[in-house]
Amino acid sequence: MKLLEDKIREEGILLKGNVLKVDSFLNHQMDVELLDEMGKEFYQHFKDKKINKILTIESSGIGIAVMCAKYFGYPKVVFAKKGNSSNLTGDIYCCKEKSYTRNVEYNVQVSKRFLKEEDHILIIDDFLANGEALNALIDICRQANATVEGCGIVITKSYQKGLKRIQDMGIEVFSLANIKKMENEIEFV
Repeated sequence: MKLLEDKIREEGILLKGNVLKVDSFLNHQMDVELLDEMGKEFYQHFKDKKINKILTIESSGIGIAVMCAKYFGYPKVVFAKKGNSSNLTGDIYCCKEKSYTRNVEYNVQVSKRFLKEEDHILIIDDFLANGEALNALIDICRQANATVEGCGIVITKSYQKGLKRIQDMGIEVFSLANIKKMENEIEFV
């Protein structure tokens, strides 16, 4: 998605530790018009799938997933919570995930009330690097016996292991911006 790649080149900041900071438009301050365009792109790619629910993980994926839902006819958006929450009660699906940027392990949780066997899930997330968050969401879908129709990712670091890890599971991954390498500058695939 050229619009996104241009935005990353203009506003993205490369930090030590192979971290791309995109907080000016994606995961701290959100460019709603850009998110809307992302939602259209995800819809165009996955429109032939039987998607009746969108799953993401808090917090950066929520805005993207909501904009995406608009184009799929407003299916419910479920977001997995990281860690224990006093308002998450009853039976839950749970999986561990290690955050790449924070180097912290989380208990990723979704109430069993919101994911069912008959659900056809589109997973949406902001980044794919090592694939920990995506793997946790896929595991939760499998615990629910739900069908994962695909994964829509805003930015994939294709030189890291996450993309291959998810594809090796037989799950389709569609990325809006696919980074080949990041050193002094960003090189897209």
